[in-house]
Amino acid sequence: MSIDTSKVARSNRTTPATTSKPSKLGGVAGWADDRLGLAGAARKNLRKVFPDHWSFMLGEIALWSFVVLLLTGVFLTLWFTPSMAEVHYEGSYDQLRGIEMSQAMATTLDISFDVRGGLLMRQMHHWAAMLFIASMMVHLLRVAFTGAYRKPRELNWVIGCLLLLLGTLEGFTGYSLPDDLLSGTGVRATDGFLKATPVVGSYMSLFLFGGEFPGGAIIPRLYIAHVLLIPGLLLALIAAHMLLLVYHKHTQWPGPGRTEQNVVGFPMLPVYAAKAGGFFFIVFGVTALMGGLMTINPVWKFGPYDPTKVTAGSQPDWYMGWPDGLLRIMPGWESVIFGYTISWNVMVPILLVPPLMLTIVMLLPFLEAWITGDKRDHHLLQRPRNAPTRTAVMVALMTFYGLAWAAGGNDLIAITFDLSINQITYFMRLMVFLGPVIAFFITRRWCISLQRHDNEKLLHGYETGIIMRSPEGGYTERHLPIGDTSAYTLTARARDEIAPPVSHTDANGVVAPGSRSQRLRAKLSAWMFQHNVQKPTAAELEEAHHHADHQHALEAGLDHPADGHQFDGHSDHTVDEAPLRGH
Repeated sequence: MSIDTSKVARSNRTTPATTSKPSKLGGVAGWADDRLGLAGAARKNLRKVFPDHWSFMLGEIALWSFVVLLLTGVFLTLWFTPSMAEVHYEGSYDQLRGIEMSQAMATTLDISFDVRGGLLMRQMHHWAAMLFIASMMVHLLRVAFTGAYRKPRELNWVIGCLLLLLGTLEGFTGYSLPDDLLSGTGVRATDGFLKATPVVGSYMSLFLFGGEFPGGAIIPRLYIAHVLLIPGLLLALIAAHMLLLVYHKHTQWPGPGRTEQNVVGFPMLPVYAAKAGGFFFIVFGVTALMGGLMTINPVWKFGPYDPTKVTAGSQPDWYMGWPDGLLRIMPGWESVIFGYTISWNVMVPILLVPPLMLTIVMLLPFLEAWITGDKRDHHLLQRPRNAPTRTAVMVALMTFYGLAWAAGGNDLIAITFDLSINQITYFMRLMVFLGPVIAFFITRRWCISLQRHDNEKLLHGYETGIIMRSPEGGYTERHLPIGDTSAYTLTARARDEIAPPVSHTDANGVVAPGSRSQRLRAKLSAWMFQHNVQKPTAAELEEAHHHADHQHALEAGLDHPADGHQFDGHSDHTVDEAPLRGH
């Protein structure tokens, strides 16, 4: 076979062959690789395999919505003036023309009405913020429900929780910048939250506002935090999150050919990069559609902030709704300790419960690892039903969050449904404690029932809907075995191991060190696993297959076509020709 070497080298047959001259781009790449050594790492990572499942797109929605936030935010910074200096508005919006307001409010109105495309960018930015926080929250739920936060991804789970916290703070600082009546009310509430902190509260307020509220520095300071400090932290944590994702390799759902040691999917280039790029344009397009067609934060309707006015029915952005709900239903308790007034009605719902909730969520993988004693690496995901207690705990936390969030609209609920706001408040006070408990037990029993159903499918097959009649006159439903792929998925889980009970004393009657924590761990392990339904053993599966083969042999003679009219006097008709009979 002849080879055309002219494309790789030149030769006149009398002198040694020389390589062809590289392209300019290749020369630049070679120069950079000689000094940075990036070719090997790039080649490895560009061929990295990513699994394909719709649930993995939730994290990508968060990533791409953050990119939309950066793009639209850069546009807005070109026109926004973060100043509290008072001016008279002389823009295009007639209803507010001539009214005194801050420069921040005036330039927000200018962006909305006088800058070409400004209102679209404002609303895209706001909708992208909503989408960013919502997708992070749903992504965290997916990770928790599937056990993706187990070793070695505990640190990445903590980073994800911090991203959710920073995203919430970024959203708060962002919607506070226009200095309209609604956002100003939120900033005024923040001043009250700070002052409710014992001993140092008033100093914290003076430090933040640069004097007594509202001061003259809060908008510039929020602006610096919104466009510089928090985005910098977000970018750093997102980079760390992605690097750990690549380092640990992506989790995947169990299935044939998928193990803890491999990843089955598509390489980064060209498949995954093309899909990710297309998905970015989908997120961008949907955000643009929402920004163009769905009004959000119409500051021109609220007007500039005035401390003497309070907006009736005011609501914060949805992600700030649950602390607001807890604040509304908290009884007005106060105490005076050593001369200091302790406002429990503000401290508990705002200063104590949100940090406590965040801490509990961040510690979930560490608590689970301690209870189970599991030190193995996990790269295969769990179906939520196969971890009933973990799933029930997450649903209980979701129920608490949802009820607190609903309580943030107690006034609107009362008006809409013509109910007593006092009765709604008392109901929510009860349900934020009782609701999560009810949700926990219902969810755990539901998961255990689904585990039993999976075992029935493994042992006896799926229900076909075909009713068989035996010679004795009994009726049974025919079952057929499930496919190998489905059977593999249902059995690709380890059996739960309950920690053995620990004695309080050792063999010599001496109190064993650490026995209390070990006994607590044993009790929690039993509480977590004792009700779970374990997958069938190999012997049980073999016995079920023998029984199924025997059953099919008995039913073999019954496998004949039947139109249902053999014994009703219409056997000489086809199904379509048979006359209808009255009941």
